[in-house]
Amino acid sequence: MPLIQWYPGHIAKAERQLKEQLNRVDVIFEVLDARIPLASHHPDVPQWIGEKPKLVVLNRTDMIPESLRQGWLDWFSSQGETLYCTNAKQGKGIKSLKKAAQAAGVQMNQRRRERGMRPRAVRAVVIGFPNVGKSALINRLLGRKVVASARRAGVTRQLKWIRISDALELLDAPGIIPVKLENQDNAVKLAICEDIGEAAYDNQQIGAALIDLLVELNYENILLSRYQLNPQNITGEEYIETLGNKQYKGDKERATMQILNDFRKGIMGQIPLELPQIID
Repeated sequence: MPLIQWYPGHIAKAERQLKEQLNRVDVIFEVLDARIPLASHHPDVPQWIGEKPKLVVLNRTDMIPESLRQGWLDWFSSQGETLYCTNAKQGKGIKSLKKAAQAAGVQMNQRRRERGMRPRAVRAVVIGFPNVGKSALINRLLGRKVVASARRAGVTRQLKWIRISDALELLDAPGIIPVKLENQDNAVKLAICEDIGEAAYDNQQIGAALIDLLVELNYENILLSRYQLNPQNITGEEYIETLGNKQYKGDKERATMQILNDFRKGIMGQIPLELPQIID
């Protein structure tokens, strides 16, 4: 598979502006995709934010089994991180996130008072890869739609401050992505989950990679029951070709997009591509 790399101009610009704004920010919300929490973590975030408090937000938790949420809570806790599980689409987990941000604000204002400064609203920034649900999360925190949100990468193009309440201001930032995707296994997962621009990859190769990964994770029965085609003993490429011949008059692209969209929309069911217990 060719290397997956994607770093469009608007992301480069947004990253520069984000770094400039970080000194004005009190707390960071890092939003991760629940299907791939590790692959959707930006490796440079710890370096950028330094000692500032960070709330790790596992979004799209409706797309993974409930039992797995506890596994990720335990795993992140073992790494010294507090995890907040949300489903921004339905508004679940938003209250606890807002409370945590306001608690960070209380501490910040206590320090301001000690230095003889007036209290102010806590300033938070929402960061993460494209299409992990940052804008939907902001809309839920505010209680109305103020920023564009869609199931594709690259909708938010500019940084924007939004006043949530007298106690909380949020900076909405475009999706950020490393200049170079060193870990290509993670890059493939980002492409499968649509957390990277579609210009970065070939659909059929990513569809084949999804089939191979689902077999590796023991989800072959879902493929068998959904497409009446057993993925055992054939490659993902062969699976797509056979499905294309069988159901789409030889159109491999249509077969590919059926599989990818069924996964991306949750039609296949709650399928995580990363599991906490198998990670060192």
